[in-house]
Amino acid sequence: MPARNPRREIVDEAKLKPAGELAKHRKAAFPNESAEYSKARERLLAEEIDFRRRMTRLAEHRQALPPGPLIEKDYRFRDAAGADLGLIDLFGDHDTLITYFWMFGPQRDRPCPMCTNWLGSVDGNAMDVKQRAALKILGRSPVARQQAFADERGWRDLDFIQTVGDDYAIDLGLLTPEGDEYPAMVIYQRDGDAVRAFYSAEMPAEAADPGQDPRTAPDIASLWNLLDLTPEGRGTDWYPKLSYDRN
Repeated sequence: MPARNPRREIVDEAKLKPAGELAKHRKAAFPNESAEYSKARERLLAEEIDFRRRMTRLAEHRQALPPGPLIEKDYRFRDAAGADLGLIDLFGDHDTLITYFWMFGPQRDRPCPMCTNWLGSVDGNAMDVKQRAALKILGRSPVARQQAFADERGWRDLDFIQTVGDDYAIDLGLLTPEGDEYPAMVIYQRDGDAVRAFYSAEMPAEAADPGQDPRTAPDIASLWNLLDLTPEGRGTDWYPKLSYDRN
């Protein structure tokens, strides 16, 4: 039988109190607010409540997806011990496998700065994530090369895997004939002795709004979420680097 995703009951939003009504319970964090600030912050809180509800609904709909396509091709991988593995071997004892393909192929001197930034934040949560699902970081470079960079960054809890050959990267559209790489997060689900694709970020470049990257919803990068809380925001022409002048 095909794997069935556990379905939670989707909340009937018509039964929820209006966000504006809930926002009226706001308590100011600091004294001496102006009336203008107080009213604006209450309106913003109502928007935040609406946004939280939309995010919850989005997660519920994602988790309620029907069984995804079977992965019929025998993609091969290699772990830190040099073992030859199939996709199903990456699950370990879990029924769900989270993979992230990062841009650190053999032709690159250094990995992608944005991939590096994201993996740095994931490393801090990896031990917790792995209580719920398998988590593997896939790259075209040998594991020893990937791990050497991880050691340089101080990452401790990420499991690196080498994709054997380029079939995986090419089939998923992550490697061009010119050798350019693209990152990808793909979630897989065990179905008996087989594997199904459950979810992958599929936001095409054509879906980007003016002045923005075609980022996913939700944005999985904690860097951008944190900067979005600031007055200046994430900016339009700034991206992280692999290193900074600390002087």
